Order: sequence, then C-alpha cells, then structure tokens
Amino acid sequence: MSAHADTHDAHDDHHHKETFITKYIFSIDHKMIAKQYLITGTIMGVIGVIMSLMMRMQIAWPEEPNVIFEALLGKWAPDGVMDADIYLALVTIHGTIMVFFVLTAGLSGTFSNLLIPLQIGARDMASGFLNMVSYWLFFISSVIMVSSFFVEAGPAAAGWTIYPPLSALPMAQGGSGMGMTLWLVAMAIFIASSLLGSLNYVVTVINLRTKGMSMTRLPLTIWAFFVTAIIGIVSFPVLLSAALLLIMDRSFGTSFFLSDIFIQGEVLHYQGGSPVLFEHLFWFLGHPEVYIVILPAMGLVSEIMATNSRKPIFGYRAMITSILAIAFLSTIVWGHHMFISGMNPFLGSVFTFTTLLIAIPSAVKAFNWITTIWKGNIQMNPAMLFSIGFVSTFITGGLTGIILGDSALDINVHDTYFVIAHFHLVMGISALYGMFAGIYHWYPKMFGRMLNKKLGYIHFWITAICAYGVFFPMHFIGMAGLPRRYYTNSNFPLFDDLADTNQIITIFALVGGVAQLIYLWNFFSSIFYGKKAVQNPWRATTLEWTTPVKHIHGNWPGEIPHVYRWSYDYSKPGHDVDFVMQNVPLKEGEEELQH
Repeated sequence: MSAHADTHDAHDDHHHKETFITKYIFSIDHKMIAKQYLITGTIMGVIGVIMSLMMRMQIAWPEEPNVIFEALLGKWAPDGVMDADIYLALVTIHGTIMVFFVLTAGLSGTFSNLLIPLQIGARDMASGFLNMVSYWLFFISSVIMVSSFFVEAGPAAAGWTIYPPLSALPMAQGGSGMGMTLWLVAMAIFIASSLLGSLNYVVTVINLRTKGMSMTRLPLTIWAFFVTAIIGIVSFPVLLSAALLLIMDRSFGTSFFLSDIFIQGEVLHYQGGSPVLFEHLFWFLGHPEVYIVILPAMGLVSEIMATNSRKPIFGYRAMITSILAIAFLSTIVWGHHMFISGMNPFLGSVFTFTTLLIAIPSAVKAFNWITTIWKGNIQMNPAMLFSIGFVSTFITGGLTGIILGDSALDINVHDTYFVIAHFHLVMGISALYGMFAGIYHWYPKMFGRMLNKKLGYIHFWITAICAYGVFFPMHFIGMAGLPRRYYTNSNFPLFDDLADTNQIITIFALVGGVAQLIYLWNFFSSIFYGKKAVQNPWRATTLEWTTPVKHIHGNWPGEIPHVYRWSYDYSKPGHDVDFVMQNVPLKEGEEELQH
C-alpha cells in the first residue's frame, strides 16, 4: 500500500507543472523553503554585521567624523559624527537581528527544513502549507524590523533585551516611540512563525519516519532539531506574553512593568508594577534561546565531524542524552542573568548550581567531538575546519560562562565587555561556525553544485583569526571594568588606557567583516558557476545522499528507501568501502553498531 502510494505521489508530482510563483515564491517544498530561509537570513546577517561594524568604529574613534556614518545614518550622524541615541538603537537592532533573525530562523529554519524530511525518509514536512506560512511570517517580521530604521523618531533603542521603562514609556526617548512599537509587532509575528515551524518539525519527526528509522537510528542532526523545536514551543510563548503586556503598558494605561516613575520631576500615574517581572519573563525565553541557537549547530557539527573523520560518532547515546539534559537544564537557569537585580542570595545560589550543572552535558559533547576525530582519517575541507573551529570557540566561551554563572563572581563583571566576549564566543561565533559548516557541507544538496574549496579555506582562516582577535581582548577590557552599551568612553579618564585595545579590536572586526564578502561571493556565484555535484560528494551514510541531485518535489522517485542500520557506519570491518549507507541491508551475520 505504502509503496504504491509513494509511486503514485511521485507520478502526480512529475506531471504537475509549477509556475515561477508556486516554485520559487509561495513554495510548499521543504527544500525551497530552506533556501528561502537561508537567503533571507543571510541578508539579515549582512545588515546585522554592518551595524556591529559601525558600533565598533564609534567605540574606537569616538566623535571623529566618519563618511560611512553620514552615508548610512543620515540625520543621526550630522557631519559624520554619530548621535548618542542612535548608538543604543544600533545595539538593539543588531542584537535582535543576529539572535533571532539570523541564528534562530536562518540557522534552524534552513537546516531543519532541509534535513528533517530528507534524513528521516519523508516526502516533505507534515504540513507544507504551514511551512510556507511560517517562512512568510518570518519574512514579514524581518521587513518590519528593518523598516523601523525609517520612522521619524528612529528604531527601538532599549537594548536587545528591551527592559522597561525605556521600552514601556513611549515618551522616554526617541527610540521608545514608533520604533519600539514596530519592534514589538515584528517580534510577535516572528514568534508566530517560530511556533508554526517548531510544531511542524516535531510532528514530522514523530510521524513521518520511513520504515526501519527508529529514534535510535536518527542522525544527531535530527535529534538536535527535534529537541530545539520542543524548547521553542515551551519558551517562545513566554516572550509573546511579555510583549503583549508591554504593549498594554505602552498603549492602554496598565502597569505590569512600571512603578513610581518620574519624568522631569513629574510623577506619572503608574504604580504597582515591576520591571524585574519583565526580566523574569524575558529571560525565561532568553536563556533557552541560547540553546535554540546552539543545539542545531551542535547537531550539524556532530554529523560533519563523523563524516570527515571517517569514523562513527563517539558516544551516540551519550550525545542524545546530553542534548536532552541541555534542553531541560536550559529552562531552569534564567536567573543567572539577574544576579544584580536584588535577587535573594539563596535563590542566586540555586541558579548558580543549575547553571554550573549545565557544564556537564556540554563537556560530554566536547569530549565526544574530540574523541570522534582522534586517530580519524580526517578530510580537512572547509566544513570540517568550521566544525573544529566551533568546538574551539564553544570550549573557550564556555569556560568564561563558569565565571558569569557564579553569583559572587558575576557581580564584578556584569554589564561589562566580559559578558559581550563570553556570549559572542559561546553563542554568536560558535553558532555562526556551525551554520557555515552546514552550508559548506550541504550546499551540494541545496543547489546541486559545489562551493569553491580554496575560497572556503581563506574564508575560514581569516574569520577564525579575526573572531579571536575581536572577542579575546574583550575579556580583559571587561575585567578592567569597561561598561557595555556606552557610545563613548572618552569622558572617563579611568578607561583612557583601553583606547588602543579598542582600536585593535575594531581593526580585527573590520577585516573579519570584509572577509565575509569572500564567502558571499563564493555562495552566490557557485549557485550558477560552481562545479556540478555528484550524488554523494562526501561519501556519507545518511538518507539525504540517496536522493537525486536534481530536486524533485517528493524527494525520491518511486519508493522511499527503508533503513536497516544506524547513521554512522564509517570504516566498518567487513565492507569494501569506508562507509555503508543506512538503506543498505545488513549482511548475513553482520551486527548493527550502536555506540
């Protein structure tokens, strides 16, 4: 029955002629939607990186005229000197774009869509229509977020965490007006998009696995996407509720987050609310969000390392257990962002304990990645380099997390550049490395062509050197007490000695930013001129490499392949080649490996 239905579906797809609009714009094919997510996320990433480079130039050379500021910021940079208010707006929109629109939607949206049906042996997502709606909600929210730069009073300027009262009082400053409203609307639509996508991913993994694809035969990529989607379903509605309550405080006279507010000596009528309540609601999503960003990258890196080490992934079941442990612990550690908010010291010690506990499953993963490549026959292509880079930055950034997770130590460096250095390394750079690794590895599956390997090497080495050049020195200026989000430090003689360090950081940032142009050129030119890909260019074992190079809606012509073994049969004794695909039946007397 199943085989007949599969063949019939493929036959129907073959005869159904698609128009340009149904194929490239309002597509319900998961592979096309993955490409839409990737390209939209890339565009948002370019915007976010440009903002960060402007912030770095402002910090390195404050109050010096800059033609770039004048060209890009217009009235907010009279005579090329950046206005103080727009600096905080850049911080706000840069953080929002990179965390949500690039690392959440761009990374998870791209690879969950591309790989879930292909790796579990499904024709498509459980609901192609909801999948399409999910992408277009993401696109609309991206447009609204960027459009806030074009409103009269300027974009939201309350920091990416949008703490009240700056975000709750429209009259507080220019960026608290229409720009803040657009931020809230964009995020509400983004959350709707994320929830639709996450529900689709979970239902697809549970219901649409092909015959023989048990949960313990799933690639670690699918486990990571599956658990990430569950975290999103649990935590994103909390941010939505916070945003809705904030809208009510702004527009309907309520007082959820406001109390005893004075503006120019005048007492406002708000009473009874608490901005700390908003912090709890925000960080209840905000910390799981870190793992919504990093878990998909961990899944991609696990797959790429096994493939390019020509070895089975070390500790497959331990890796699954650590993903589940990280998912659970990520929802009970949010208070470590609030150690200086007047939190009860005993409660602080509870959050310290749960925060330090999360180091255990993270260390299990790091150990297993290192052990996977130990004595492997390593293929050092760009995807593998970015995967190794991921492990490096994840460990480096994770070590500083031990300091920030301890309530007694965190107080000394809270809201300094030490925090920026920590979360950019452990979440920002690591997740970007995972994303780049995934793009270099699965580009042939997405576009049927290969990326230029030499340009990939250049891209990796410049990016890796510049990433450490930017964020490693930030630990030291943070320990020296330099506060974040200040648009200039020239008013504080205490920090004069740090000016040279800030300039060095900025130079590394500019070089690293320009290096991404190499990647962009490689990405877009290879779509048209790259070397044509063969069906299984990396000699991998998972099901996506059994589909034809030319995309068809339905993934496989004829019957969907059945699965007979786990995902990591590399260098298995008794076989002529060093990989055995999942759809190859076991030989007589052959045992299935499960590490």
